[in-house]
Amino acid sequence: MITTLFAATIVCIVANALIAVADYAKAPFVLKNSAEVHVPAGVLPYLATLKLAGTLGLVLGPTVAPWLGVAAGIGLILFYLGAVVAHVRARVFYNIAFPGLYLLLAIASAVYMVHLAAGS
Repeated sequence: MITTLFAATIVCIVANALIAVADYAKAPFVLKNSAEVHVPAGVLPYLATLKLAGTLGLVLGPTVAPWLGVAAGIGLILFYLGAVVAHVRARVFYNIAFPGLYLLLAIASAVYMVHLAAGS
């Protein structure tokens, strides 16, 4: 179980870093998706920064301060809950699996970080 959570955390770190870069670059698929869910393109750099902060927290959590990793995991959970809600409110369901997958990865990462922080 712990190995699976660790693997999910690594995938979460890589996925968030990559999507943050796409947000900063204002990749066409990012602009299209954000327009569909009524998120202005001007806020994309701020959203990317939040994703990178979560990524950095997941990286530093196990090595520097375990509760930093827990906070990062929780922050990413809240972020992607917001993304899922934005998709539902805009009735954009054809690609809701993407924020849903990121949400599941964030949950797995938070559970892994709690495990590390608790010393189990």
